[in-house]
Amino acid sequence: MTVTDYILQIIALLGGLALFLFGMDVMGKALQRTAGGKLQTILAKMSSTVWKGCLLGLAVTAVIQSSSATTVMVVGFVNSGIMTLNQAVGVILGSNIGTTVTAWILSLSGLEGDSFIIQLFKPSTLSPILGVVGIVLFMFTKSERKQSIGTILLGFMALMTGMELMSDSMAFLKEEAWFANLMLSFSNPILGILFGAVLTAVIQSSSASVGILQGLCITGAVTYGSAIPIILGQNIGTCVTAMLGAMGANRNARRTAMLHLLNKIVGAVLFSVIFYGIGLFHPWAFLSEATRPLDIAIIHTAYNVAVTAILIPARGLMIKGVCKLIPDAKEEEKAVLLDERLLATPAVAIAQAKEIALRMAQSGQKAMELASDLVSQYDEKIMQQVIDLEAETDHYQDAIGSYLVKLSGKRLSVEDNRILNTLLYTISDMERIGDHALNVAEAAQEIHDKDIIFSQQAQQELAVLQRAISDIVKRTVKAYDTYDMDVAMKVEPQEQVVDALVKEIRSRHIRRLRDGKCSVEYGFVLEDLLTAYERSADHCSNIAVEILQVAEGKLEAHEYLNALKSGELEESANFTRRFNRYKARYTFPEEQ
Repeated sequence: MTVTDYILQIIALLGGLALFLFGMDVMGKALQRTAGGKLQTILAKMSSTVWKGCLLGLAVTAVIQSSSATTVMVVGFVNSGIMTLNQAVGVILGSNIGTTVTAWILSLSGLEGDSFIIQLFKPSTLSPILGVVGIVLFMFTKSERKQSIGTILLGFMALMTGMELMSDSMAFLKEEAWFANLMLSFSNPILGILFGAVLTAVIQSSSASVGILQGLCITGAVTYGSAIPIILGQNIGTCVTAMLGAMGANRNARRTAMLHLLNKIVGAVLFSVIFYGIGLFHPWAFLSEATRPLDIAIIHTAYNVAVTAILIPARGLMIKGVCKLIPDAKEEEKAVLLDERLLATPAVAIAQAKEIALRMAQSGQKAMELASDLVSQYDEKIMQQVIDLEAETDHYQDAIGSYLVKLSGKRLSVEDNRILNTLLYTISDMERIGDHALNVAEAAQEIHDKDIIFSQQAQQELAVLQRAISDIVKRTVKAYDTYDMDVAMKVEPQEQVVDALVKEIRSRHIRRLRDGKCSVEYGFVLEDLLTAYERSADHCSNIAVEILQVAEGKLEAHEYLNALKSGELEESANFTRRFNRYKARYTFPEEQ
């Protein structure tokens, strides 16, 4: 071959590699978006045992086509305190098996035979078919889910086309003696492992590096003797992404990344010692035979299944090992609320932000309940709990706000984008409920310090209002958690009842003040309580309206409320019915 031929083949090889990596990236990201926040639920809440974790790690990695992405997510979960190191072990080991799915897909390029079925599944036939279906779904449908499926198919087409282009461009290497000698040198386990590790570390994808190895099989120079150590190295090289992702993380997250690296190294060492140790006494005859893409997939899968089966029982020793490598610090580290590593998987990051927002809402709810109890029975310890919970909601708001701003620049599904907008608009309302809970607690402290006595009538009226406030906050938090539209619809009529209760309490207080049955001093602290409760209900209303309308791009909040109360909307009838029901539920005793 001339120099020009070499240059043209290298250009074709690089172009095929670029298309291959692009297709893998597009397909993986589209799969992640399609899976959505379910990934977090699956990984963080269902990995209770090591075997469950292993199966889930396998499933998630098979779906998103990237063990690196799975491991980085696990590091982020451990850093956030969502997952323990023990839970992480199973998921990481399972991801090692899940990543082999790509190799089986790519092995289609090695199909041989003249039957229609075989010809149909060959990449040269299957890729154009998937590409046509994909572009139709992507361009001519309005359903986001169908468009995502179209993107997955287009990514798969690009991946397979890139694989074919790489294979074709490397065909000339069959006749090159230097290439045959190079591949032969990789039969040396140390050189082969180093080559596989470096190649994978550079492109940061074991699936991609295994695909390149499968593409090289077309030359006939890739023997079992060279393929096996390269595959061992590829499994080690994929740890680079997790190790980089753990930089700056807390101790347990760093241990998780080290655990990933350790299981790869231990697996490679164990396999090498056993396999090549046997070979010293009984040489493996098949090592000189040429491999096919299917053979690479089989080796890759068999190795990872065997290593996982061996290491699961030894997970305790591995955890002890990483704990010694990264020992406990003198000062206890705090878990990160929202790990920026999860931003690489926006659907998971959205789910995590929603989880933290719910925690903030629950803290505000608990603060309000404790503060209301203080009004009738003051306790310094409870007062401190309210102060701590209010500070907690402030901390949550700061963390969520900055995290959501970073998330807003990511590509999100329509559903995730709706959740993002809802969170952005409502976190301040949730935080303000905590503030008003503190206002109630401070009023209770004033009542205690000044020894202000409430009349029995006033106590009964306040108890009714507190019950209504407890119910509306609880209902709002439930709507915030589930995004249940029916629950959210019940908040606004209840807020109107709270307004009516507050107005009636003020009127009754003025009458008692006029009749000399109540003091002015009591009136001041009562006004503080009523204002805090009324405004808390207002914030509940804001949150519910956001869930119902603004997040779906319909009416602006005030326009919606006005239309709802004036009877212009379909749900206005339900609003009136619910208002009357709640009005009857929260009634004051007759004035004496």
